Amino acid sequence: MPGHTGLGGPPLVRLLARLANAEVRESEQSLPDSLSQWLGWADAIALAAALKGGKRAVAPAPVDGSVSCTEVRAELTQAILDDELLAVRPPPKGRMLARRAVARNDDPDYVLYRQCYLALQQRMETAIGALRANLRARLAAGSPEMAKLASVDAVMEQALAEKEYILLLPIPSRLEAHFKQLRENAQAGEASREDAPRTAAQETRAWLDSFRKDMQRVLLAELDIRMQPAEGLQAALRE
Repeated sequence: MPGHTGLGGPPLVRLLARLANAEVRESEQSLPDSLSQWLGWADAIALAAALKGGKRAVAPAPVDGSVSCTEVRAELTQAILDDELLAVRPPPKGRMLARRAVARNDDPDYVLYRQCYLALQQRMETAIGALRANLRARLAAGSPEMAKLASVDAVMEQALAEKEYILLLPIPSRLEAHFKQLRENAQAGEASREDAPRTAAQETRAWLDSFRKDMQRVLLAELDIRMQPAEGLQAALRE
């Protein structure tokens, strides 16, 4: 059935499938099988060494015990919700002219939303990368088992970085298709309406606000995926 997304997959996958009106099926591969395809031979050797407690792969990093996953998640969540291009509210004074045109619905163009998404992706990557390195440094200073976990995480982060980049990179393009579909639907609805037509600005504002909310949901779902390794490290520290 159209829009059916199955039962499996993380929220980000299900959300993107819903926006694209596509179907997501449960993967037949187990997690170990999938990981075995993502890791090259050099990664496998480094991982085996880390699991055996050999050479530590944790790079030196400043240790700040006050930094927590909760704080970083809250900061990034607020950045997504408060972004001037995505906020569903009247545009504030001082906005850049290009963004002001989008907010006023003069000529909505996806290019600014693509730039916005990529910038927020970079912000997530930078903040969570620093958090993860900090948590590893704190683990490495603990027991041998905690140090081993830190080494394994360092190897996995390096090994999967390219795969993560490839998987997350297409998201702005998928959102662009959704952006265009919403705009086309709004234009078709306006053309077929028999009662008193709304102004062009009102029509654009309605579907654009809907798109902004969807883009925020996708960003928050991506944030949730990116935070999981760091939250696992923090849980190990608590135990």
